Amino acid sequence: MNAAPSAALPLYRAQLLPEWIDYNGHVRDAYYGLVLSYAIDDIMDHLGLDAAYRERTRCTLYTLELHMRYLHEVKSTDDLVVATSILDADRKRIHMGSRFMCGRLNERRGPGEVMLLHVHQGEKPASTPFPHDIDASLQKRKLPPDAGAAWGPGRAKWSCSAGRRRVRSPNDRCRHPMTL
Repeated sequence: MNAAPSAALPLYRAQLLPEWIDYNGHVRDAYYGLVLSYAIDDIMDHLGLDAAYRERTRCTLYTLELHMRYLHEVKSTDDLVVATSILDADRKRIHMGSRFMCGRLNERRGPGEVMLLHVHQGEKPASTPFPHDIDASLQKRKLPPDAGAAWGPGRAKWSCSAGRRRVRSPNDRCRHPMTL
């Protein structure tokens, strides 16, 4: 299995459950999102945004956007591994890229990208900057800007550094209310 550079982020190994498999013997498309969500939970713990942090600060990550590409099927007998990289980050957001891989084939199964927002969950949830230590850790783990090209054509044209108040994608030119 050929993983992209991960800047020291752990691999997530998914356990494929029988109810995730469709009539063709493949993982149903919706479960890729679930696996990615579990992989993000692992990354949150690794970055210090774990349950203790969430309880202490009442802050967490919200998913603003998620894009998946399905390049090859994952079969019920495959071992599914997710390698995640931080493509970009600013004081409130993380742009992650994830690769779904299995040992049966050397090619990636499907890349996914997600834009996450750091949110304080109070009476009215609102975005809030990361603590300095978390921000420093994110900046240290960011891949070089040209590494994003490895996610291939059709990847989301998001940027954390191009402007603080916008989440940009080819199909969405509006501002998400949580980023204001």
